[in-house]
Amino acid sequence: MFHLGSSVRQRAFGRCTSSKPDFAASAIRRQIQTQRFQPFVPPPPSSLGKAAPPKTYRRTRKWGRRLVYLTLTSGVIYAIDTQFYASSLTRSARTFATGVLVASDYKINFRAHPPLGGTISDLHRRSAERLSDLLSTNGGLYLKIGQAIAMQSAVLPPEFQAMFAKMFDDAPQNDWKDVEKVIREDFGKSPQEVFGISLAGEPGKGVMETTARASASVAQVHWARLADGREVAIKIQKREIEKQVGWDLWAFKVVTKIYSTIFDLPLYNLVPYITERLELETDFVNEADNAERMAQLVSNEPRLNGRVYIPKVYRELSSKRVMTAEWIEGVRLWDKDGITASWRGGRGRGSPGSHGTPLDRPRNVNVNQTSREASLSGKLKPDRTYWRGSNGKGGLGVSLKDVMTTMVDLFSAQMFLWGVVHCDPHPGNILVRRLPSGKAELVLLDHGLYIQMNPKFRHEYALFWKSLLTFDNKTLNRIVEGWGIRNPDIFASATLMRPYTGGDMTTSASIKKGLSGKEEQERAYEMQQKMRKGMKQILGDEEKWPHELIFIGRNLRIVQGNNQFLGSPVNRIKITGTWASRSLAESPDLGWREKFANLGRHMVFKFVLFSSDVVFWASKVRQFFGVGGGMEDEMERQMKNIAKDFGVELNHGVFDG
Repeated sequence: MFHLGSSVRQRAFGRCTSSKPDFAASAIRRQIQTQRFQPFVPPPPSSLGKAAPPKTYRRTRKWGRRLVYLTLTSGVIYAIDTQFYASSLTRSARTFATGVLVASDYKINFRAHPPLGGTISDLHRRSAERLSDLLSTNGGLYLKIGQAIAMQSAVLPPEFQAMFAKMFDDAPQNDWKDVEKVIREDFGKSPQEVFGISLAGEPGKGVMETTARASASVAQVHWARLADGREVAIKIQKREIEKQVGWDLWAFKVVTKIYSTIFDLPLYNLVPYITERLELETDFVNEADNAERMAQLVSNEPRLNGRVYIPKVYRELSSKRVMTAEWIEGVRLWDKDGITASWRGGRGRGSPGSHGTPLDRPRNVNVNQTSREASLSGKLKPDRTYWRGSNGKGGLGVSLKDVMTTMVDLFSAQMFLWGVVHCDPHPGNILVRRLPSGKAELVLLDHGLYIQMNPKFRHEYALFWKSLLTFDNKTLNRIVEGWGIRNPDIFASATLMRPYTGGDMTTSASIKKGLSGKEEQERAYEMQQKMRKGMKQILGDEEKWPHELIFIGRNLRIVQGNNQFLGSPVNRIKITGTWASRSLAESPDLGWREKFANLGRHMVFKFVLFSSDVVFWASKVRQFFGVGGGMEDEMERQMKNIAKDFGVELNHGVFDG
């Protein structure tokens, strides 16, 4: 019975598990439960052990509070900086961050095979983009510094040349309300009271355009006609510049100090002189002084009087941040067609305002029409382009050679005869007018950036130029050694902006030595490293190095670019050298015996310069037949060939576009 019952139970259980195994197993377990039922009773507290302390998250809350405090502090500082300091702290922080990023990138990746970030060309490109963005974003003096770099960008990598060409674009202009605030802060009166104008067109009062005619990095220029009929250019400093200039120059000093230390370049000793010049450029009283002094020097020089004009400054309407000068009608230097196209303004007449004559009344225009609508439109200045003819295609009808001869004469006289040098002669600061005689007249604007050369240095610089053109290496080496320069060949080539072939060329040989047989990237890296050493040799002894050479080189570079842009119509080297030699015989600082001796040497020097004329006219013949460029183009080609051996890609077209 037991076995039978067990078998039956097994078959019954098997049938159950085959159909619903989980349910059947559960049912069996319930059936065989033998323990006594006990209801659930919570365990007593004594059996649970000691309770763990609650989590307070003290570190998280501490850092959270710090984050909140930091955010609030940063917000307050940003608000104060924006409201009261014209974002000077923000601009400085942006400068330091970009400077550290660029310096770190070069320190890590400037080598034949960069460990991070591609090739050396990629390194130059991203660094140029970062610096260009920094200068454009910060604006103000940063744009001025960017323009200075752009003028010397020919010796920078091509990636920098492309980026810094944008620095010459017009800067955004400030609103009229900011202009009013600057005038009120400087004069204690409204623009209407200071200039006797009315923005509503009241009879008997002058008018002023509320929209600037031109806007640069530091200031903008508005046209106005005073109640007495004088038309003036009112140059007004941008309101934020006064608050930013101190911080900007301090940041410039700090960044230069860091770079000088990291890259072992003797640059920092030049910074105080550069910052002093830039700070003076924001002082319009200084600019007015420079303009009046230059006007006096030009009027006393028979070779320039009548060919160069400096606009009059109205001191009673000027201050440290506002300068009022006569309005000039003229053609910009970069408008070659406007300079050379045929004159249609009438025989025996000059262009409007030439040689300081009062501006003529505009034709077919009621000059007293000063309606409120016209004032608000910002277009009040009369149109005086009648001399271009009915189709507007006429020009001044003057010679480009006449224009460039006057320009080179002017800046050569500044360097070698007077020692007072305008250091920003870019095309935007030079206007051309036509005299009644049909000759060209140059108008020089923007007299903020000047340097003064003491007589000793001026005589040395004139003798240096004369020695360059006569291959007087003994004198040349003596002069540059006194300036602390240990690399006369490269410095001479940089001054002439053409290869100097009168030296022993040992510098060139040492730079190119030992570079053959290596792959291109390694060769480029080694050449750039050797050029850095060459730069240190040019700067030489920081204590002896004349700081004026920085801005003199800038002047020479811009004048060379102007001549090349106009097609090299003059032999710039010969004209400059002639002034250098002649000044040694005319300088009032020299005794009569030395003057007489220098006069004899000058006659010999003029004969020696005949060879320079041969080269110039040969280039003009090739240019005429379309088989070559002008003399400046030929010199640039030679400099590019030599520079390639040094690992530098020259690009002198800074004014293109």
